[in-house]
Amino acid sequence: MSLVRCVKLELLFLVICIPVKRGGNSPGTIYLFIIFNVLLCFRSRNDVQTCTSWKAPIIWEGMFTPSHYDQIHRNKGSSVALTVFAVGRYLDAYLETFLNSSEQHFMSSLPVTYYVFTDSPELVPNIKLAPNRHLKVIEVERHTRWQDISMMRMKAISDVIESDIRHHATHVFCFDVDQVFTGRFGPEALGDSVALLHAHYYHLPRMLFTYDHNPKSKAFMKTGDFYYHAAIFGGSWRSVKALTEACYRSIMADKENEVEALWHDESHLNKYFWLHKPSRVLSPEYCWDTSIGYRKSTFSEVPNKVKPKHEVCY
Repeated sequence: MSLVRCVKLELLFLVICIPVKRGGNSPGTIYLFIIFNVLLCFRSRNDVQTCTSWKAPIIWEGMFTPSHYDQIHRNKGSSVALTVFAVGRYLDAYLETFLNSSEQHFMSSLPVTYYVFTDSPELVPNIKLAPNRHLKVIEVERHTRWQDISMMRMKAISDVIESDIRHHATHVFCFDVDQVFTGRFGPEALGDSVALLHAHYYHLPRMLFTYDHNPKSKAFMKTGDFYYHAAIFGGSWRSVKALTEACYRSIMADKENEVEALWHDESHLNKYFWLHKPSRVLSPEYCWDTSIGYRKSTFSEVPNKVKPKHEVCY
């Protein structure tokens, strides 16, 4: 283990005292205390990109000490709302496994409220929740096409943030239900605006990113920074509300023009993060598809945070 990693990961704060002369005729000096947050060690993973061009961290395993983030967010009083849609066959096939695995691994040190959006509230499984964990069921309309379900979730999330979440949670994370948590997904992932790098595109050249190239669509992009996965996104409730409202407006504008973005809400999400850069980016480790295989030369060998239960067609 490198010296940089050993030192920076174990120091919570570094305080430097700088002598500054007093102004006017006052003798002596005062000391300016500068506190540097060194919770993240960017040089501990020299095999991958750990910072974006706009200086947002890209979070990889090995860059942080988990207990530091747990303690800081407990002290701050952070709490998290998790939204997930389980409509039609997705409820029976995936919801129970998703919730049980979340109880084991998702933000276990913080209060969490699950917001389950479904067309069959009576079929939501009765999950045993840990203290300070709650589950709310919200009935939604079932659309004929899964594409419409995927796109309309943006409005549903925005509405529930306005009516409920903003009064009870500091942060929101939005997940696809056909996934399972297999390792810690903790407060190190929290930020004002959080995006996830798509595992299938991380190693591809930018020219192969499947942005929407139709100029008639509001999701139209010639290029971008990364390709983001809509299976997981989050941030403060204000930022997630702004994101979902913007994506919904773009989706509705496309409908009026009889246009549909290539990858539906994911295309609009990528356009939004191109215009409004995320303040925190999660590495592909946070949602790894094992059908891709394991690349030990590139990714750490720790368990994945979340993995799809089947190969998701994005």
